[in-house]
Amino acid sequence: MLDATYRYILTNRAAFQQAVLIHIELSTLALVIGALLSIPLGIYVARRRPFSPQVLSLFSGLRVVPSLAIMFLAVPYLGLGFLPALVALTVLACPPMLINTEAAFRGVDAAVVESARGMGMSPRQVLWRVEVPLATPVVVAGVRTAAVDVFASATLAAFIGGGGLGDFVARGFALFDPAIMLAGAIPVAMLTLGAEVVLGGAQRVFEHRAHTG
Repeated sequence: MLDATYRYILTNRAAFQQAVLIHIELSTLALVIGALLSIPLGIYVARRRPFSPQVLSLFSGLRVVPSLAIMFLAVPYLGLGFLPALVALTVLACPPMLINTEAAFRGVDAAVVESARGMGMSPRQVLWRVEVPLATPVVVAGVRTAAVDVFASATLAAFIGGGGLGDFVARGFALFDPAIMLAGAIPVAMLTLGAEVVLGGAQRVFEHRAHTG
């Protein structure tokens, strides 16, 4: 089976390489846009605690909506292709990053913050020199969760013409050919595992710095 998959990849090398690049581009863009939206909002929500339950409930609810459903909902407005897939994956990426960011900044020891203010630090200095270093490990954990979800779910983009490795999975399913399905499924698993390992390592580095800094 794996031999047949390897031969199929070699025969379709150009298409395979393009699919890998599209899969990485789609997933990375969704994570970057999601982070730019979620992390600042998470910090804001952590500072506006009366609104935290409502915002967190909304984003927690988004986690139970299937990404494929969001893709199909976006199609009437954005058409088929890369863009609706990007929107759906960005929506998928936001909840874990926002929830972890809010928890991270809410969990910063108030005594440490007050001590920094007592030393004459401005609010901006307190944020960047005290709160951000202490909160970063938990924020990165949220990015790690989002990355795993996004890299795995990007496979579904093929169903709305978004491209990526899901094309091989869909083609193999249509032809009842497991070798073709594996040509897409195995690289997706490797990319997802790679994101998990890299961000897990980054999380441990930031945890070490937070404890020793």
